[in-house]
Amino acid sequence: MTLRFSVLASGSSGNAFYIATEKEKILVDAGLSGKQLDRLFQEANLDPTVITKILVTHEHSDHVKGLGIIARKYNLPIYANEKTWKAMEGSIGKLTVDQKFEFGCEKVKTFGDMDIESFGVSHDAAEPMFYTFHHEGKKVALVTDLGYVSERIKKTVEQADALIFEANHDVSMLQMGRYPWNVKRRILGDYGHVSNDDCALALEDIIGHNTKRIYLAHLSQDNNMKELARMSVENHLRTAGFPIDQGLEILDTDPNSPTSLYQVV
Repeated sequence: MTLRFSVLASGSSGNAFYIATEKEKILVDAGLSGKQLDRLFQEANLDPTVITKILVTHEHSDHVKGLGIIARKYNLPIYANEKTWKAMEGSIGKLTVDQKFEFGCEKVKTFGDMDIESFGVSHDAAEPMFYTFHHEGKKVALVTDLGYVSERIKKTVEQADALIFEANHDVSMLQMGRYPWNVKRRILGDYGHVSNDDCALALEDIIGHNTKRIYLAHLSQDNNMKELARMSVENHLRTAGFPIDQGLEILDTDPNSPTSLYQVV
């Protein structure tokens, strides 16, 4: 069995990602209420009792809101780096010692039949990091919540078979929108979020011959729209010579409903 995954929820209101092999069933982040997460599992036809562990990217509430609840309910171990543990401990409730594990930044861990590589990103959190997942020569990369895409990150995630990649905002919508200036400045800065245009530019350097699917993730509810993000990225990549809809698909994610479980082939 190859890698299978579903973007359970993605957006500024909550994030959760599921990825599985025959031996491992991993949840990355739990940024919605326990009730919402159970609904998402049901909608995605996933059994939460078979989840083997939870990985955490960073401590912001849209990534850890339901973390403690889900971990306690299904008795799951949680993996995060030391600074993230310290930053989120006050908000996730009590956990037993055998539920707390460290996964350092810029490390590789092997869980069962899956190798997972963590990498740091520029975001206004304690020590934010995201992951690439490897199994039987297949690779899936999860990259959101970053102010810019460094060359190091590009090298880490390039040639992935599937990418879940941030397209947070349309710059014009953000600049014209209702957010106060200090929030706009944060989002546009090096520790904020990647825009549709910057997403497309980065993908130019990342997409490889194996890349079949790109899921546009962590869209702002106020400063973006699915159609706009997809059109911006598709038009840019098409102009750059990439085979959009001829072997390469650009797909949406949603803050309230999961993507279909996709098997990487």
